[in-house]
Amino acid sequence: MVAAAFVWAKIIHYLEDKISSSLVSSWFDEAEVVELTEQQLLIYVPDEFRRDMIQRRCGEYVKDGLKDLFDMNAELKVLGQEEFEAYKAKRESNSIDLNPQFTFDTFIVGPSNRMAHSAANAVSQTPGQVYNPLFLYGPPGVGKTHLLYAIANEIRKANPEKNVVYIKGDQFTNELIDAIRTGKNIEFRSKYREADLFLIDDIQFISGKEATQEEFFHTFNKLFEAHKQIVMTSDRKPGDMPTLEERLRTRFEWGLIMDIQPPDYETRMAIINTKAASLGLELSEEVCNFIAVNVTNNVRQIEGTVKKIKAYHDLDGMALTLENISNVIRDMFKNENNSLPTPNLIISQVCKFYNLDESTIRGAQRTKEIAEARHAAIYLIRKLTNLSTPDIGKEFGGRDHTTVLNSITKIETELKSGNTTLQNHLRDITANINSCL
Repeated sequence: MVAAAFVWAKIIHYLEDKISSSLVSSWFDEAEVVELTEQQLLIYVPDEFRRDMIQRRCGEYVKDGLKDLFDMNAELKVLGQEEFEAYKAKRESNSIDLNPQFTFDTFIVGPSNRMAHSAANAVSQTPGQVYNPLFLYGPPGVGKTHLLYAIANEIRKANPEKNVVYIKGDQFTNELIDAIRTGKNIEFRSKYREADLFLIDDIQFISGKEATQEEFFHTFNKLFEAHKQIVMTSDRKPGDMPTLEERLRTRFEWGLIMDIQPPDYETRMAIINTKAASLGLELSEEVCNFIAVNVTNNVRQIEGTVKKIKAYHDLDGMALTLENISNVIRDMFKNENNSLPTPNLIISQVCKFYNLDESTIRGAQRTKEIAEARHAAIYLIRKLTNLSTPDIGKEFGGRDHTTVLNSITKIETELKSGNTTLQNHLRDITANINSCL
């Protein structure tokens, strides 16, 4: 493809021969070439009058010039200010850094993920035509994000011009809030609703957020009706999200829902051998078996274990014996006594759910929403950890035993009274906490 700036310069000279130089100078002095494809030459003109004149009076001339000079069958499109801002937002979304190592070739397939892998691969070959939307769910670290990136990388390899948009559920909420605050709703909607491939990780975080779900509903509809591919991941299936709106739940279930479970022994062995080979590490069968038997949580933990062995081997000269390795990685073993969430984790997940800053929930403000979130955090810390009420109080600016107990009692009273909204909120927050362990 010839450079857009070079093409534009030649087109300007071509226009000067077709219409007067003075008109070209007057109409095009603020014009800026934006993009050139096989189908379209895109320019930006900030002045509304000039934009209309160029589009109406010069569109055919430009089209003829592209054909005569470069044998291109492209149309001219002139962007105004709002359209140009929307275009830039779209381009920013398309410039996301998708890890090139996350491909279908580097994904270790086993019984726990074979169907999800096959579905993702099918989507990458015929986006928007089969399994739309594709919904992948499972616990953290089992490869959901790897498959998301693999789909994107495969589609980009075949069609580099495709607009790929990736976002996390909580980031979608934060961007929406910022768009409302700054009055950039048009740019926000353009970024997502003009995607060719829309990938959203951890969709469960939009559950219970009314404005976010409303925006996502319309985004989903726009993309689905245009046959654009939608892929979502979650730590649970749609039916297990009590605060997810029914209209979204049914749409998520229109396509294909596939679960990914923690890898079995054989898959763990394959992951260990593959990761070790990629790091230039030679591990004996005995060592690989020891890791596979003891490190069972997820793929991320297994790969982290191999990386830790590599670090000790390179930095400390550790011999790769079973005894040495067992001592180094013993803290990676799953231990039920160490699987309790920390107060910081609980508070961070409560804040994420209620969209509040941690300093707010730990502080003295007492609005209804902040108070509810604070009571919920205190209740969950009491329920999910071994902390005493005085220790819990220290997490919230030094509140005393009575204040902490009062928060716990308020939540328990609401639950006993059948407050289903609160029950669902606590269930979702607890699931989010468990997904981080």
